[in-house]
Amino acid sequence: MAETQPRIVIDAIDVHYGAVQALFGVSLTVGAREVVAVLGGNASGKSTTIKSVLGLVRPTKGTITLDGAPVNGQRPDAIIARGVASVPEGRRVFPEMSVYENLLLGAYPRRREARELAGDLERVYDAFPRLKERRAQLAGTMSGGEQQMLALARAWLRKPTLVCIDEPSMGLSPRFVDQVYEVLQSWKAQGITILLVEQNARMALELADRAYVLQHGRVAVSGTARDLASDPQVRKAYLGAA
Repeated sequence: MAETQPRIVIDAIDVHYGAVQALFGVSLTVGAREVVAVLGGNASGKSTTIKSVLGLVRPTKGTITLDGAPVNGQRPDAIIARGVASVPEGRRVFPEMSVYENLLLGAYPRRREARELAGDLERVYDAFPRLKERRAQLAGTMSGGEQQMLALARAWLRKPTLVCIDEPSMGLSPRFVDQVYEVLQSWKAQGITILLVEQNARMALELADRAYVLQHGRVAVSGTARDLASDPQVRKAYLGAA
């Protein structure tokens, strides 16, 4: 792969939750138009890494830059305003609001683009027909898979150039996992940069260009997705394969 201009550079960050240290000198980069996966088991530090990029937790050491500018200490809304969208763990839809209202909230930064937004909303409905069928339904009454589709559509309607996605396959049936990754594959084809945190290593490595494996808050191994997927030692030690 040709060298790309980094969108994200995480340089030797430590993160603490009170007295408990969650990350130890974690470094990674995400190039423009790349898909980079962060893999690992429970309590490995995957979600803390992506939350650090989004400003949801603040590193106690090290730096994070977005498009060459430091974002340490910036509020999440300031980071999101720079063309970033988030698909959080657990979907985080607004359960007492309709599908349509959830989508409009995702597009709130574009509220002055009424004509263009209306066209993009129709494209969302074309890509997610179930959401069009259920646009008046309360989001909290939908299945987990349908809510994940809503979370993805909400992020896409933001028209991001960078998407941070935390555990998109968690708790979903195999059918919905396949649908989620079809969406992510289409985003990759559109040139959207993706930072993906995932426990489903097989699916993530099929999508990603490069990957980092975290263990106990440290980067244990990194490389191209193809190399990690084909390395027997890596598969046995970190990806749960015999």
